Amino acid sequence: MIVKKIAIVVSAFFSISVVAQNVAKADAEIKPVVKISYLDSVKSTFKKNELATRVDSLWMNELVSLDIYDDLTKDIQTINTDVTVDEELPTDLLKQRLQAMNGKSPFNIEYNQGLENIIKSFLKNRKKSFSRLMSLSEYYFPIFEDAFAKQNVPLEIKYLAVVESALNPKAVSKMGATGLWQFMYGTGKQYALKIDSYIDERSDPLRATAAASEYMTKMFSIFGDWELVLASYNSGPGNVTKAIRRSGGKTKYWDIRSHLPKETQGYVPAFLATMYLFEYHKEHGINPQRAVVKNFETDTVQIKSQMSFKQIADLLDMPQSQIQLLNPSYKLNVVPFYQGEEHYLRLPKEKIATFVSNEDKIYAYVAYQSQNKTIPVQLAMRTAPRAKYMAKAKEKEESSKEIQFYKVRKGDNLGAIAEKYNVSIVDLKKWNNLKSNSVAFGRNLKIKSEIEAVVKNPKEAKATLAIDKKSEEAIASADDKDKNNAQPQEYVVAAGDNLGSIAKKFGTTIAELKELNSLTSNNIGLGKTLVISKAVPEIVEENAVTTAIASNNSIDSFKKKATSKALGEDYYVKKGDSLYSISKKYPGVTISDIKKWNNIKDGDIKPGMKLKING
Repeated sequence: MIVKKIAIVVSAFFSISVVAQNVAKADAEIKPVVKISYLDSVKSTFKKNELATRVDSLWMNELVSLDIYDDLTKDIQTINTDVTVDEELPTDLLKQRLQAMNGKSPFNIEYNQGLENIIKSFLKNRKKSFSRLMSLSEYYFPIFEDAFAKQNVPLEIKYLAVVESALNPKAVSKMGATGLWQFMYGTGKQYALKIDSYIDERSDPLRATAAASEYMTKMFSIFGDWELVLASYNSGPGNVTKAIRRSGGKTKYWDIRSHLPKETQGYVPAFLATMYLFEYHKEHGINPQRAVVKNFETDTVQIKSQMSFKQIADLLDMPQSQIQLLNPSYKLNVVPFYQGEEHYLRLPKEKIATFVSNEDKIYAYVAYQSQNKTIPVQLAMRTAPRAKYMAKAKEKEESSKEIQFYKVRKGDNLGAIAEKYNVSIVDLKKWNNLKSNSVAFGRNLKIKSEIEAVVKNPKEAKATLAIDKKSEEAIASADDKDKNNAQPQEYVVAAGDNLGSIAKKFGTTIAELKELNSLTSNNIGLGKTLVISKAVPEIVEENAVTTAIASNNSIDSFKKKATSKALGEDYYVKKGDSLYSISKKYPGVTISDIKKWNNIKDGDIKPGMKLKING
């Protein structure tokens, strides 16, 4: 009996283990396969370079931060050198330091009260800014020094970029001067800097510095004085020449300074003050924020196919902001590819190693993305007017249609011709570049249609067209005039918006926005819904309709009926209505009309409210 029980227990144990193994096998078999993206599959095959550089995020933010540039520019333009600043810096000590700077510089650095005031002003108000600027200088100054050494330009002129742009390659002045050296468009072109839709080499540290170096050399050959070269860089050589004449032929900056433009009077002192702060920052407790990535830690690679910064960032696992900082001359965050021209991408050295080792895979991924670049239909409908997509579909359909020609006969009009070929008046005008609804007798019109002309009884056609097609002609003409207004009808105010920016975005004016939305001031609240589109233009074209009326008495009765319906009609406001939506229901009626007929002042209407139309 005991043996029998033991046998039962052993058999049960074995059966349980077999079942467990079968379950485990089943689990292994039904375990889902996790799909990975094409990007991940490409990156998984990359040869890794073990060198890794940590990028200081605070330093990377300098790319998009223009606060230092704005502050310094404002200081230089408004600073008063005659105002004494209370800051601890003995005058005798300052004189000694300026004399030491003068001894090792080609600039004529002399003490004067105005220079002391500017230095003290920077020390009092801009210490933190200069700490940040010194971290940026570790990247840019080696570029400047290399370019200046080739042209025998004083290396101290590197400090001029601090004054000009606060070392921000994306800095743009109110006048349009751009980049580290603040070149205007014309000057940039004069010094062969490439400027197009994709590239602006005024923001390229290497090319812009070479151009600045060339300019400095040229101006020194004219004036023979580096302070005057700086003055000419700010105000132009013409203003410096005038100042020399007005001073009686004096050729030193400090002697002609009072005859220069006001901004230039503070420009050279600001440059000298910047030089002083960089030279004696330790003595004043200015501790530079250290930049991790420096220029000598980067390298370039020539690009063989157009690619975006996002693609590069995804492939190389690096922030786009870093690519932007290292490649500021590419305006659209895209490295273009022009046939016969060379374009380079600057990256940290370890990323260059990854790029070069995996070039074929990188270009294959870029090509794959370009071929499969699509936009979801729902997103497309939100980001662009529906009319665009309808127009594209219509163009595709029309391209397959046979082109016919029709010679305009006496008594013809666009409505009659459109009816014959079962096409719209708008299309007829587009195919033949017609600006109005009038068409010359004997002209050959191009028509894209799959059918031959439908010939009707002339009287029957005329009677039908008088009612149906003349209104279509007028609507088509109005659509032509107002086609630029095919923007969203309403807009929700977002953070940072103002009436000016919204008007510019939608191609309208502040006055029209205020009228459409019954605004009494320029202030708008966050989240407020604004009506954007202009009032619908009057649809009826007098000349076209008058001609149609004259041709058939039935049109008179039609117009009288329509007019009598419009006069004195009452409209009851429904939920969701606005003055704009109501005005659209009545051709030729504007928001101002409805407000005037109903003594509405603030534009507020409520459901159930009775409005007079054409009252």
